[in-house]
Order: sequence, then structure tokens, then C-alpha cells
Amino acid sequence: MDERLPQPVLIVGTGLLGTSLGLALRRRHVEVLLSDVVPEHVRTATGLGAGHPHDGEAVGLVVVAVPPDHVGPEVARALAETDAVVTDVGSVKTAPLRLLDGTAGIERYVGGHPMAGSERSGPLAASAALFDGRPWAVTPHARSSAAATEAVQELARTAGASVVRLSPEEHDEAVARTSHLPHLLSVLVAGRLADAPTDHLALSGQGVRDVTRVAGGDPALWQQIVTGNSAAVAGLLTQVRDQLDVLIDAVTTGDRGTLGEILERGVAGTQAIPGKHGGPSRPTASVFVSVPDHPGELARLFADAGASGVNIEDVHIDHDPARETGLVELVVDETRSDHLHDSLESRGWETHR
Repeated sequence: MDERLPQPVLIVGTGLLGTSLGLALRRRHVEVLLSDVVPEHVRTATGLGAGHPHDGEAVGLVVVAVPPDHVGPEVARALAETDAVVTDVGSVKTAPLRLLDGTAGIERYVGGHPMAGSERSGPLAASAALFDGRPWAVTPHARSSAAATEAVQELARTAGASVVRLSPEEHDEAVARTSHLPHLLSVLVAGRLADAPTDHLALSGQGVRDVTRVAGGDPALWQQIVTGNSAAVAGLLTQVRDQLDVLIDAVTTGDRGTLGEILERGVAGTQAIPGKHGGPSRPTASVFVSVPDHPGELARLFADAGASGVNIEDVHIDHDPARETGLVELVVDETRSDHLHDSLESRGWETHR
């Protein structure tokens, strides 16, 4: 382990992210102390092996892992009560920084945001592998010291993440575009389903599940995130509203030219998303396989896919409400889809593309 990481590390907040970070650091033999306003969470995180309860010991690094509305006050308290480097794992960076303006010791504060999480919450949802290979935004402000910045970068690396260096303002614009806006649009689409007739919902497929999945996030948490990043989110929503007006006109008038331009722009956006290992997105194709809803069938399918020598890039499962089967979509490199299809067919699977 790199000695540039100040120790012990105090984690304030033992929910999903705080407990996962404790577990990730402990596997690298970092000394971790835990604190939370809910004592039961500390006991649970301690029992999981994420660290030990903080009992007033001096610390070298404080990680604030609390809900967004509480990040600024908790960072201020950590700066006032310790001489440690202080960071956080919140999803908004400029709002807490505004609250800290003029705070003594602010040069010891560097914001952070691991791009990892789960739809579950609490310490029991934690995993030591949560940050492995994930981006971790490190966001030093104008007065952050070089030593504090390096300490927070080392924290991210020790947890298994890859560091992405951004200013607080750049970070908030980036997450508004890649996280906050998609969440809100997912919510709007999902909201159209809440009162839909049952026979309409019977036609639900994987597409609507893909679009609405993130809409199931905790509303109380997302209220804090969106209002904390209101300027960046509102700007993007305004752009979407303007384009939505154009789309409505194109649909209403049957303007296929304009509609085509909007659809092509969407294709370009999907291709702009980085591929695996941070490389460019590569063309993929899907092979759909009908799988009986019985124990062991998925394992058999993956074993047969592995025997074909084709690497599976992604997997989606869509259950057929009318039959005891599921439709498994295997996403593979475009040049390998024919081979996978033929290989699975030869092993008795019912497939199509």
C-alpha cells in the first residue's frame, strides 16, 4: 500500500458507500474508523469487517459519506475538529463548496465522487468490490493543497477505482449530463406507466424496462441531488424541452426528415459513450435465446456460449408473461454474432437475431 495515504481513515456515514469504502480499504490493510448518527449502522459495518468504531482517536483522512444535504456541514465539522485531509463521496460538488467559503482549513478539503452505487442502500448492501475499475472524480478547488489532492487520489486508487481529475464546476456539469438528466427523463417515462391500463402494461418489453430502471431510485435522495445541482440540471432540461417541441412538431406533421435527424442524433449519442476499458464504443449485435424458467438453465446457456469462444459484452433478460420462459439477449461483437448464433443452435438452443 502507498504510504501517501494518510492513516487512520475515518469514514463518517456507514451506508452503502461508506461501508463499501471501509471494506475496500480494509482489504488493503488500511486502518479504518467508522462513525454514523445511527449506532446500529456502525455496529453492522463493524460486523462486516469495514473498520472499528471511532472513539476520538486522531485521524489522517476523513471521508464524509452522508446524504447530499449534510455533506457541507459534515465537511466543515471535520475541518474544525481535526487536522486531517477531508474529502466526501457526494454526487454534487459546487453546492457544498459554497457553504465552506471562508472556512478555516479549507485547503485540506478536496471533493470526491466515486461513480459507483446500487439501487439498494444501507451497510448490508455494501461490497468491497463496489469501486473496482470504476471512475472516481477528484475535484480540488482553487485553494486545495497539492498534498491533500494527492491523498484523495491515493484513496481512490487504494479503493480500486481509477481517478478522473475535474474542477467542481466541470464535475457538476458532467454528472448533470450523464446521471441527473437521464434519471429525470427515466422518471417522466415511468410516470406514464403508473396509471396505464393493465392490458397496455402486458405489452411491456425489455426496452421500457431499460429506459425506466433507474426511475426506481430513492425519491428523497434524488430530491437532494437534483436541487443541489439545480443550475446544471435546469440548463439541460431546457435544451431537452426545446428539442421536445421540435420532436412534437415533427411527429404531428409527419416530418420524417426532422424526425430522422433527431433519431440519428440519438444513435450518435449512444456511440459516444465510452466502451469497455475506456476505449471507443465498438459495433455490437444481439443474439436472442429462449431459455426455460428452470434452475440451471442460465448456467447451461452461459457455459455453451463460453464454449463457442465468443465473449459476451452484455446480457439482458426479458421474461415472457405468457409462458414459462425468458428471452435472454446476449450482446456480442458484431463480427461474432453469426458464429454465436450457429454455435448455440447446434447445441439445441432456440435463437434469433
